[in-house]
Amino acid sequence: MKKLYYSIGEVSERTGVETHVLRYWESIFPQLNPTKNRAGKRLYNEGHIDVALKLKELIKDKKFSTAGALRALENKPKDEIEATEDGLPVDLKRDLSEIKILLQRIYEQL
Repeated sequence: MKKLYYSIGEVSERTGVETHVLRYWESIFPQLNPTKNRAGKRLYNEGHIDVALKLKELIKDKKFSTAGALRALENKPKDEIEATEDGLPVDLKRDLSEIKILLQRIYEQL
């Protein structure tokens, strides 16, 4: 049965996304902005659930970075979001390169 508003726990159950991840996504994605009641509890609607499911698909399934997912939600052209020779999203490839450099620096300091 559809309701007007859902708690963060209900959204977590429906989407399979943990509550702390939903709260983190709220800080990054303006499309995921549940209202809060007087007690400060989040109130999600069906639109918020749709956004959470799309984010789950982009970030967890397609391995987009948060920046790439943000661009995808803002309807940027597909070739700006996905295209690399090995099929990885451009932002993921850049993030992995940065992580590799960071790990190399840490290794050199050991």
